[in-house]
Amino acid sequence: MRSSDLWADPRRAEALGATLPPLLVAAERVAATVAQGVHGRRRVGQGDSFWQFRPFVAGDPAARIDWRQSAKSDRAFIRETEWEAAQTVCLWLDGTASMRWRSRLASTEKHERAALLLLALASLLLRGGERVMLVRPGARPVSGRGGLDRLAEELNLAVGGAAEGADLPPHTALPRHARLVLFSDFLGPLDRIQTEVGRLAAIPTVGHLLQVLDPAEADLPYEGRVRFRGLEQEGETLVPRVEGVREAYAQRLAAQQAGLAAICTAAGFGFGVHRTDHSPESALLALYTALSPRGLGR
Repeated sequence: MRSSDLWADPRRAEALGATLPPLLVAAERVAATVAQGVHGRRRVGQGDSFWQFRPFVAGDPAARIDWRQSAKSDRAFIRETEWEAAQTVCLWLDGTASMRWRSRLASTEKHERAALLLLALASLLLRGGERVMLVRPGARPVSGRGGLDRLAEELNLAVGGAAEGADLPPHTALPRHARLVLFSDFLGPLDRIQTEVGRLAAIPTVGHLLQVLDPAEADLPYEGRVRFRGLEQEGETLVPRVEGVREAYAQRLAAQQAGLAAICTAAGFGFGVHRTDHSPESALLALYTALSPRGLGR
């Protein structure tokens, strides 16, 4: 379903809209948990506001030593300032059919978990003074705590809006020098993903790919005779004995993830993997850390 179909099907739009308040509440709860261990936008950078003192280490310019603070002890200390320039962080969620699947081992679909992480990350970023934008036609950056509601409404409209087979967002919708976080299962052909990531990096942008997987996709826990049916016109495959292909499957998945990591490294992007049976808080903390100056850069 494309986003324009929501207007043609009011019942579908109403059903999707009804899920947003609980999703927002859950996202805010996850964000609040992670926020206890981070400091908003308080990161080392080119600002005037004092952040913290830290011990002098080899390689630090001597001109940055705070002699008054250093005189209070037998160690030299650096005075660090806070990065004050707000950045635009662009967020994209894969709306293709494969993200709508979940196994009996998971309590949530991949798309639902990705949406939760997207909104929770947006909440953290907005609290820290950043601008956030959902990657979709006509979208504009939002800021402030009120921006989260608007972002959630846009996410509702964008549900299922990705074209079939689209592994990455349209690069024409991205501002130059933005930071970009992409949520998908990234199980498509590596050559196509490499081409699209290269186009995104050439805008230029810096980004992070989070691969969201169901535990059954990660472990292939089935036994015996199993028929696998593709969700995006891949057809069906009958495996007489799944145990016999589990090792080969694990190697194939590892190769896919290694390929994704190599693509991201070459483009200056970050890469991470999250399973829907794992804690969303740990994934959110890793994402937020990746957006630091030492992660995606400034």
